[in-house]
Parts: sequence; structure tokens; C-alpha cells
Amino acid sequence: MSQEDLARQLGVSYATVNRWENGHSRPSKLAVAQLSAFCDRMIAQGKLVLAEESRT
Repeated sequence: MSQEDLARQLGVSYATVNRWENGHSRPSKLAVAQLSAFCDRMIAQGKLVLAEESRT
């Protein structure tokens, strides 16, 4: 998934996602909640599988 696609799904700008990925800023509490909900939806749809150690 591109940064643009993720930004669109989360309702943030491409620049915001780019700053997160490059370590120039961190997601807000609201953005973390949105990311979590997005990942939950992708897991439920079978589009995302987390590594075993990530599930703890």
C-alpha cells in the first residue's frame, strides 16, 4: 500500500504519513487509534497478517 493510499484511508495527508515513516514525527493518540482500527479491518478482511511476535 502506498503512503498516499494509507493517508487516504486514515484521513490524513500524504506528508503526515511520510513524516511518520521517516521518523520526523509521531502519530497522535487519535492517529494511533485510527491506525489500529485500520489494521483490525485489514486483518478481518485477510489483507494483513502480522508476524507472531507482533501479536503480543
